[in-house]
Amino acid sequence: MARSINQVILMGRLTRDPEQRTTTSGKTVVSFSLAVDRVGQDDQADFFDVTAWEKLGELVMQYLGKGRRVLVQGRLRQDSWDDKETGKKRSRIEVTATDVTFLDGPSEGASGNQPANNTARESVVEDIDDKPIDLSEIPF
Repeated sequence: MARSINQVILMGRLTRDPEQRTTTSGKTVVSFSLAVDRVGQDDQADFFDVTAWEKLGELVMQYLGKGRRVLVQGRLRQDSWDDKETGKKRSRIEVTATDVTFLDGPSEGASGNQPANNTARESVVEDIDDKPIDLSEIPF
């Protein structure tokens, strides 16, 4: 019997700031939307709803904001329900993230929930001198 595979990899930008909530059992879940540009089609994109659970969700909430570029790896999940107003069957597909890679630096493309740490970056640059490196001092 063949094994099933449910894996998706998306690279795009957050269309809104992440939203955090807690389940009745106390688990943290963070939701955000991702816009992925269509290759070769200017000004067109596909939009995906993404959820990240527990520690991964907390990291997304802490470090990401609208406009940030990310690489999301995960699986697709389909929900189905009856619309209370119309009585029609409804469904949607969302991505449950298993890994989120932050592609921008701390201040690139973010709308906001990032503190910019320019003072630390400037002090590192000031400590560098222009002396040539003596390769005989390297221990390996």
